[in-house]
Amino acid sequence: MVMTKSEKKEDEKVSPEQLESDHINEQEKEKIVPIKEETLEEKLKTSQEKLLTTMAEMENQRKRNEKEKREAFEFGGFNLASESLSIIDNIERAITSFKNDEGLKNNKDLKKIIESIEIVKKDIVSIFKKNGIEQIECMNKKFDPNFHQAMLEIENSVNEAGTVVQEIQKGYMMKDRLLRPSLVGVAKKIAEKEEKK
Repeated sequence: MVMTKSEKKEDEKVSPEQLESDHINEQEKEKIVPIKEETLEEKLKTSQEKLLTTMAEMENQRKRNEKEKREAFEFGGFNLASESLSIIDNIERAITSFKNDEGLKNNKDLKKIIESIEIVKKDIVSIFKKNGIEQIECMNKKFDPNFHQAMLEIENSVNEAGTVVQEIQKGYMMKDRLLRPSLVGVAKKIAEKEEKK
């Protein structure tokens, strides 16, 4: 079947919808970026990077776990130790109280009682030392807010200002951690007017 020129022209005519559709398809084709196939070397490099990242994360996690385990072992009894300090405080108060009690001074058994209490105190101190808990030495040392808590200032002409001259309550360390600060009295200079008098 042979087409006439007029039939050809009609066949070649394109509807506006078709034109719009063709225009949209061309725009979409421009937007579509062809997916680039990764070469084997690129795939291998990507896999190696992921593997190295995963291994580094696993190593960091292992180190964190070891640190937490070590700290749990070393400082697991931190709260118990902190609360046990009041036992030593009370034992020392009892010893001082017995020694200063006028009614008990004539009692022949007082010395035995005090010795027995001091044995208990020594045992507790020994247990503390085995577990890394030691008393902070503060007398005649420079005041350090990391280890001491100043409760009062005492005018003093003998010691340098800022020196600990009185220990109100003993402080303790557990290895390298502060268990309880020492409550102290700190020396301060005597006012000039009083010095002249």
